[in-house]
Amino acid sequence: MNERFKASGLMNPLFPDEVTFGEKGVTFKVKKLFRSTDNFVFYSDISGVEIENSIFFSTIRVIPRMRPEIIINNFSKGDAKKVKELILQQVQS
Repeated sequence: MNERFKASGLMNPLFPDEVTFGEKGVTFKVKKLFRSTDNFVFYSDISGVEIENSIFFSTIRVIPRMRPEIIINNFSKGDAKKVKELILQQVQS
């Protein structure tokens, strides 16, 4: 499975966050003005996924085991829901 989701360009047009699904895990790329952070997490290390909805956009919180939570911002509600479903499918299998 090789799927990629990007955050909305409306809130941060130059540096949108990304979620990339691989065979063994998922990569979360959080971009800022002068730096970016890549976090790779194996599916088996994910203990939970939460979605925080606002009026237009959603924030995805991924809770890995033995690591701080990963927060990715400004996804459409549909993309956030799809990301959560794909992660939970992989975690359960």
